[in-house]
Amino acid sequence: MFFVLLIKILLIHPSSTNSLSFDFPHFTPNVSQIQFQNDTFWANNNAIELTKDVDTPNRLESVGWATYAQPIQLWDATTGRLTDFDTHFSFIIGSIEAKGNGDGITFFLAPFGSKVPPRSSGGSLALFVAERADDPRKNRVVAVEFDTFQNTWDPSPDHVGINVNSIVSVANVSWNSSMKDGRTASARVTYNSTTKNLSVFLAYDEDAPVFGGNSVLYHTVDLSKVLPQRIMVGFSGSAGWTAETHRVLSWQFSSTLEIGQNPKNVSDMHSGNGSKTDHGSNIGLLLVGIVAGLGVFGCGFCIALVFWWKKRGSSRSSKANSNMDNEFERGTGPKKFSYGDLVLATNNFDEGRKLGEGGFGGVYKGFLSNVSLNVAVKRVSRGSKQGIKEYQSEVKIISKLRHRNLVQLIGWCHERNDLLLVYEFMPNRSLDKHLFQGENGLTWDVRYKIALGLASALLYLHEAWEECVLHRDIKSSNVMLDSNFNAKLGDFGLARLVDHDRGSKTTVIAGTRGYLAPECFTTGKSSKESDVYSFGIVALEIACGRKPDQAVGGVLVEWVWSLYGSRKIVEAADERLRMEFNELEIEHLMVLGLWCAHPDYKARPLATQVFNVLRFESPLPKLPHEYPPTPASPPAAPCVPDNPSSAGLTDTLTGR
Repeated sequence: MFFVLLIKILLIHPSSTNSLSFDFPHFTPNVSQIQFQNDTFWANNNAIELTKDVDTPNRLESVGWATYAQPIQLWDATTGRLTDFDTHFSFIIGSIEAKGNGDGITFFLAPFGSKVPPRSSGGSLALFVAERADDPRKNRVVAVEFDTFQNTWDPSPDHVGINVNSIVSVANVSWNSSMKDGRTASARVTYNSTTKNLSVFLAYDEDAPVFGGNSVLYHTVDLSKVLPQRIMVGFSGSAGWTAETHRVLSWQFSSTLEIGQNPKNVSDMHSGNGSKTDHGSNIGLLLVGIVAGLGVFGCGFCIALVFWWKKRGSSRSSKANSNMDNEFERGTGPKKFSYGDLVLATNNFDEGRKLGEGGFGGVYKGFLSNVSLNVAVKRVSRGSKQGIKEYQSEVKIISKLRHRNLVQLIGWCHERNDLLLVYEFMPNRSLDKHLFQGENGLTWDVRYKIALGLASALLYLHEAWEECVLHRDIKSSNVMLDSNFNAKLGDFGLARLVDHDRGSKTTVIAGTRGYLAPECFTTGKSSKESDVYSFGIVALEIACGRKPDQAVGGVLVEWVWSLYGSRKIVEAADERLRMEFNELEIEHLMVLGLWCAHPDYKARPLATQVFNVLRFESPLPKLPHEYPPTPASPPAAPCVPDNPSSAGLTDTLTGR
């Protein structure tokens, strides 16, 4: 009876899933995850060369692809969900002949299993058969082209374009300098499944850091109407009658939609309608999977039973660790590390490797030699303010989230009375170190990019993910900065998952003084509105370079509000900027900060409004000239009670 019920459940519910992301800071020759087609080969400097070597005979009309070996789940017909994706890559295009050049490279998406088309060299960019390159009815590919040759359909010799089923771009922009002079280009391509926005960012060495402000190019396209559910992603390079180097140096990719374990056949994906399903074949595969799964389940159950029998005399602490292991391992993404691995990575938690210290313990720089990866290891003692409940919360919540502006959790370990969390390493550390401890601070362009990135993270947590995530401790010391000064929100130890329409109960406060909304002190509640308040304080810190309690007269938000009321708000700008900023942007950010930090929770914006205001897509409100009084009534919903046994109220100086 149990097995019959189990089969019914499996027939109703989707199979287990795993999300996909990968990172190649450089390319090791013959790595199995990258597949080549046609003329592509491994270059000598840990890079990929997409077209023939310039010294190769018959090097003209060269084409090549380099693609990721596994399929990407673009959308899901069962749920109707469409993925977000974010990819970063660097490349070099070099012209060889003084009188001519090749045609450039693309980043493209195509049905999984596709091949380089015949007669696709030169202007067809190795993606289109020449005779039907401009016919959308006969092509299935979406590409971002970095084009270095002006064909009849192109705007200029050097340009960036977005192509949807045609060599003729649906959107393009001319580049104001040569794209084929051998400089290293850094590109980012993102897709937002909510807005259907495909965005392209591009910069060269001297422009870095990049990718925080406006995109070079964007186009609105519903990719589920263009491509099948499962696709391949990669790069193409093409040369016509002249030679050109097309070299890919690095590649990072992440997508939010999970990868189903029962994929469609490639033949189905290549059919005219990518949403059709062979039901008989799928049911057969599902039944095979069920039988195999039951076998694995039975073996696993027996092994677990034997293990339990042998370990029945183990301590309560070991049982607790085992319970956490089981709960964590049901998730996807982060892996369990052994204590020995992390001791080796951090040189036994050497004080010389310590990156920071808080109420929770220390954070250490580590190096995982088996994967050649720098990491940050947070060591949380069981007796700390954060404690085991916050450790469990962080692993369970952040493991489910995937966004370019959230710190990635790589793994975890709880052994020898230590709680250890392993994160991607952020070489530029936290925002507060630059705002309050650096001599020169950050340039205005970088600051505005950081604010945009943090707003994007807030939007994802509150509105874009399937559940509402309340971070409950947004502050500048929890905003980490990667090598390009992109903002990544971290520390989810106080975070909570709630339904988007959930109500609340009153209990104990959690968070950090200076960033806590005033209603939190009277209601004990955390809410979307309180997260927005905290964002507002960070926005003011970014613009003013001052801590929440270190402004003229004491409180930052009240001081900036007084300048706003007297039409002198720009005077609050950080003096270290030396007036080198975009006045409209800095005024926008400070007024938005005041709006978010309004003492009345009902007057604060939603995360969507925050993001749109920073992108100049929504207007700012007219705020009162004087700082308003705090209302007495609590927020209605959605809120989450702060757990009395785990809540921690800290100050802005010591942190967590």
